[in-house]
Amino acid sequence: MGRLFGTDGVRGVANADLTAEMALGLSVAAAHVLAEAGTFEGHRPTAVVGRDPRASGEFLEAAVVAGLASAGVDVLRVGVLPTPAVAFLTAELGADLGVMLSASHNAMPDNGIKFLSRGGHKLDDELEERIESVYEEHRTGAPWDRPTGAGVGRVRDDESGVERYVTHLVGVLPNRLDGLKIVLDEAHGAASGASPEAFSRAGAEVVTIGAEPNGLNINEGCGSTHLDLLKAAVVEHGADFGIAHDGDADRCLAVDHTGAEVDGDQIMAVLALAMRDRGVLREGTVVATVMSNLGFKLALEREGLRLVQTAVGDRYVLEEMKEHGYSLGGEQSGHVIILDHATTGDGTLTGLLLAARVAESGRSLRELASVMERLPQVLINVPDVDRARVRTSAELAAAVADAERELGETGRVLLRPSGTEPLVRVMVEAADIDQARSVAGRLADAVKSALG
Repeated sequence: MGRLFGTDGVRGVANADLTAEMALGLSVAAAHVLAEAGTFEGHRPTAVVGRDPRASGEFLEAAVVAGLASAGVDVLRVGVLPTPAVAFLTAELGADLGVMLSASHNAMPDNGIKFLSRGGHKLDDELEERIESVYEEHRTGAPWDRPTGAGVGRVRDDESGVERYVTHLVGVLPNRLDGLKIVLDEAHGAASGASPEAFSRAGAEVVTIGAEPNGLNINEGCGSTHLDLLKAAVVEHGADFGIAHDGDADRCLAVDHTGAEVDGDQIMAVLALAMRDRGVLREGTVVATVMSNLGFKLALEREGLRLVQTAVGDRYVLEEMKEHGYSLGGEQSGHVIILDHATTGDGTLTGLLLAARVAESGRSLRELASVMERLPQVLINVPDVDRARVRTSAELAAAVADAERELGETGRVLLRPSGTEPLVRVMVEAADIDQARSVAGRLADAVKSALG
């Protein structure tokens, strides 16, 4: 069996790759593994279960709830809420386990299961591997040890989730948003209720689009992966700026008053300066992945701040932040983690803090985002090569060294083997787009020659 858990839980086409039987089995396995790890020691365990609005989430939720309850876990079913809200409630309610059913920015046919540990944190690789192993062991025939009578878990609905989450979000803002007009694109997703309520309660005038989920339209032509509707709406309504979330609202991208995109790197640059000015940017450091634009690093350095970079994936950003106590990190795609107030990327919280900086400074988002200049970035995928030899080929190392000498301090080269396909990604940044294209083309040819 191939590994089920990816960098963000288990995902697949609902009712094909991800079935009710799998959801039930994984939930039982998670309960057993966490019990073995001592998570439930000395008390009756409780789990918080939430989902995004996908139609498939209804039957998958039922399967997860059944699996947990059959393993002796009491379940609080919190309904449709963003992933960061489920993480928050897992911590707030003192639950031993959180489960979120969502495929984030993926199209509607997909769905996913994400397990959270006590405190609302993602499970580490070792626990996920153990859950997968136990699931497979019992899927092929070994019987479960099942409680009976009063030992089975009880299930109840908890409708306080939106209010608790919104109260938390508004409560951490450093200032109100009065006077701002903001367009919110909710991607017909999990934040369609909570996000507009939070912005309105914080004082903003809100125009909402993409906030009519019907179970089938999540991420469909809207949200953080499709910004055209938001760009048009911001200009049409004369708004100060716009915010776009994805299906489970752990991402935030923005659009300034002219309709220009403000990506995750720029958002982090704005927040880093705001947090520095308030004295809450610990160690003067921001954590991001190697895919962040070089312009982000240069902008932070000009401001006397430091960038620490990790492998691609918000879980690696979070691990680095937790290990060293940093307070801000994220990805160019809009996963932004503010660790003082959230245990995972939180698109609504990010948008609120971005808005708070605009309101407090009296400057437009366009002006604030101009602290960072995005350098031209060219990405070429080179297929049908031996990706395993990227770091050992002397020929390729020489080609990279030549490119880095040519680009100097205003450019960057990144060669990254794909984790799932026989290809290598060549990324080049430079101050000039023509130079970036030229260098990227030569490196792509070198990859073919050295690894083909």
